[in-house]
Amino acid sequence: MSDQPAPRLAATVLLVRDGASGLEVFMVERHHQIDFATGALVFPGGKVDDADLDPRLRARCAGAAGLDDAALALRVAAIRETFEECGVLLAHGLTRAPAADRDFTGLVLREGLALACDRLVPFAHWITPAVVPKRFDTHFFLAVAPADQLALHDGRESVDSLWIAPAAALAEAEAGRRTIIFPTLMNLARLAQARSVADAFARAAAQPVVTVQPALAVGRSGKRELRILAEAGYPPLPRGLAKYGSV
Repeated sequence: MSDQPAPRLAATVLLVRDGASGLEVFMVERHHQIDFATGALVFPGGKVDDADLDPRLRARCAGAAGLDDAALALRVAAIRETFEECGVLLAHGLTRAPAADRDFTGLVLREGLALACDRLVPFAHWITPAVVPKRFDTHFFLAVAPADQLALHDGRESVDSLWIAPAAALAEAEAGRRTIIFPTLMNLARLAQARSVADAFARAAAQPVVTVQPALAVGRSGKRELRILAEAGYPPLPRGLAKYGSV
């Protein structure tokens, strides 16, 4: 029996909007002293905290019916992390965006917020390979960015942020101007298939979420690469990024 710890539950949000030239997604650059994905361009997100399981939050979550405690906690974590990392609060009926508060549960209860769990659409589910020492069991959600809120990096965990077309983000990585880890690359490739927010949501609804746990394999070049199941429905990466893995 392996004594390796189980991967930590985590949630990530692909916050999207329609830009002048098509679909855009919000991304942040991780601080260079963070111990995971250092300096990488990522979607807002993070680990599920014990507080995300607080039973008092169920009554403050729209769309909670039919979700078990773990599924609801993932959505709470997704909303909390998005708020903490970029100041966007996915909640119904906001007349103002409250100031960031490390006691997120207290903030929700004090302000009488209705967290918009019903606006989070499951997009992907990735588990870190077993050979990696720091592992995560990450659920990706798609969400529309509120038009009346400004998304910015927090200056602590992230040091830069931008709205970018998914294909443009892939091109930045291909050119070596941005560091983007394999799961993010693959989800950008899938998102790049959509022409608009509506198209992205339609595609997410039509594509069942298949759990992806990349496996190490030897590629055609003789070098090791990460491979994922074709059933997960991902397109191939651009040629210059194919070294990272394959479907």
